[in-house]
Amino acid sequence: MSESAFFQDLAVLMAVAGAVAVVFQKLQWPKVIGYILAGVLMSEHTWGGSFLADPNSVQTIGQLGVVFLMFTLGLEFSTSQMKKTKSVSGPMALLDALVMIWLGYTVGRKLFGWDMVASLFLGAAICDSATTLLAKTIDEMKWSSRPFVKYVLSTSVFEDILCVGVIALITGVAHGEGMSLGAVGLSLGGLAVFFTCTVVMGLVFVPRLLTRVARAGSDEALLLTSLGCCFLISWVAYRLDYSVALGAFLVGILGASSDVRHRLLVLAAPLRSMFAAVFFVTIGLLVNPAACWENFGVILALSAVVMLGKGINCLTAGLVTGLGVKGSVQTAFGLAQIGEFAYMVAILFATCTGRTDSPMYQIVVGVSLITTCLNPFMLRLSDPVGTWAEAHLPKRLADGLAAYYGWLERFRAAAAPSELRRRFRGLMAWLVVAWVLVFAVGVAAGMLASYDYERFSSFFEAHKHAFFALAANIVFMAVLWPVWGVGGKIGDVVGEILVGAAGGDGGVGWRDAVRHVSRFAARLIVTGLSLGEVAMATISLLPPERSVRLGVLAVVVVVAVFGAKHFRRAAKSANMRFAEALEAESRMARAAAEAPKAFSLPGANCLEVRVSAGSVANGVTIRDLDIRAKTGASVVSVRRGEDDVRNPGPDWRFKPDDVVVGIGSSAQLDALRDLFNVLKG
Repeated sequence: MSESAFFQDLAVLMAVAGAVAVVFQKLQWPKVIGYILAGVLMSEHTWGGSFLADPNSVQTIGQLGVVFLMFTLGLEFSTSQMKKTKSVSGPMALLDALVMIWLGYTVGRKLFGWDMVASLFLGAAICDSATTLLAKTIDEMKWSSRPFVKYVLSTSVFEDILCVGVIALITGVAHGEGMSLGAVGLSLGGLAVFFTCTVVMGLVFVPRLLTRVARAGSDEALLLTSLGCCFLISWVAYRLDYSVALGAFLVGILGASSDVRHRLLVLAAPLRSMFAAVFFVTIGLLVNPAACWENFGVILALSAVVMLGKGINCLTAGLVTGLGVKGSVQTAFGLAQIGEFAYMVAILFATCTGRTDSPMYQIVVGVSLITTCLNPFMLRLSDPVGTWAEAHLPKRLADGLAAYYGWLERFRAAAAPSELRRRFRGLMAWLVVAWVLVFAVGVAAGMLASYDYERFSSFFEAHKHAFFALAANIVFMAVLWPVWGVGGKIGDVVGEILVGAAGGDGGVGWRDAVRHVSRFAARLIVTGLSLGEVAMATISLLPPERSVRLGVLAVVVVVAVFGAKHFRRAAKSANMRFAEALEAESRMARAAAEAPKAFSLPGANCLEVRVSAGSVANGVTIRDLDIRAKTGASVVSVRRGEDDVRNPGPDWRFKPDDVVVGIGSSAQLDALRDLFNVLKG
């Protein structure tokens, strides 16, 4: 891919996307459809020659679009919302994915006469709804606040995660490895380790990093830092044979756990609009109209299977999990489509099997194109259809559903664990996460030790195993330092459960003895298992020379003894950062609730925000704070005590308890509030 070809293709795609956006905006039609149709008209399959210089550059630009879209989707999606919707979205995603894989396999084998491998790939291609398409369509429709939207998006995200494991499974089948439980378990286990490490380590470092960068007041530095994290994790996901979209989405979630979430959304919005448009144009470029026409009957039949199958699956799951009639109908209509995942599976089929002449790719692309074009209309239709279905539901069925939903609420309340069991589950989850991190650090150190560093330093190359073993053990010590204390807490909980289960007999001394024994045994078991894992990881990293091994172990012991205070402090700090990141969303919600509400003026909104003593604005002038450039909002007045200063000049210096009145759009006022709420370092 040459530099000139890349810029030429980017220029053509942007010009076409801009023209389509203008035309479809005037027609008030979904712009997503326009982008895809423009790509079809530009395709080399349509005219026999391409308007573009290099197809590889188009794929690269399309991947950039996926990264930016998934990053901003992660910023907008709430982890607390995902917890709230998991009782609906989790079962819905699992049911839909499993049924559609079976349905695609059956259709491929029985109706199309394909072999097992092609049928499995077909099932995988139609099992996942398009998160990117849904996010773009819902954003264009201004439906983000609709109640059912959170279930649609969270279900599609759950399906994305499930389908990563499906790809690994069917790839093994295509390579002749079969559907062994070992291969499936290894793939899903690797995904779980990557997911856990990214989220846990990211919550410790990324929100704190973004907040510190934001304190400097530079939007450029904040945006570049967040995008640097995004592309780094996406690249790691790519190298581990996972989707770049998964890595970008996870970093978006990490950014959403920081106090600068709204500011990041404002900064990333132009990039998202640009590359999202290009991404959908590149989808259209993949379509071969002649091949689609030859298989039009198959494409039409499979499109009906996808829309009916996914619609019925999601409707059933929604009703069973208590989503309600209207919410279930709207969710079913929104998820009755396939998208970017289907293209990836189709390309993977051609790559793994070498069947480049197979109609699989164009059939899947055709089905995706039809369902994608119909999806915006299906979403718009879901509202009146859902209202009609709810209003015309037979009384007996409505009463039965109401009784079932009442029982479901009581069952969930009764099934909620007790306080002791919640504590035990939380402590065990912490322990499992620590063990996963140790495993991941050991694997990462082993992978890094396999590279050749001769061109950087021959000394480092000769002793790289020792260096990486030392580095890994330093991380191990920080991660596992609290294990002794956690083991004691687990023993206390187990002791309380045992004492409670034994009833009121036995006296105080017997109860104390049970608690002491339980605490000691739990600490011994937990610490022994943790040290055993560290020992296995260290042995696999150490070089074969006996003297070097003894030297590394001696250094580890010395560092552990003399650095105990620092490791304890690092573990405590990491735990506090993790807790702060988990509470960021509720903290921002409380701040928004305590802040004065925005009120409307003709053509704009206003917001009052109070300057705190710890704010970065305290003692800073309007010019130095650069409010207009950073937020887009304008300061129209400042109330200080009894005085109300209208249109303060650029040299106005803020003081604690100043009430600043800003004017702008909702997004600009969110950015203004975030700017004044950032604390000094």
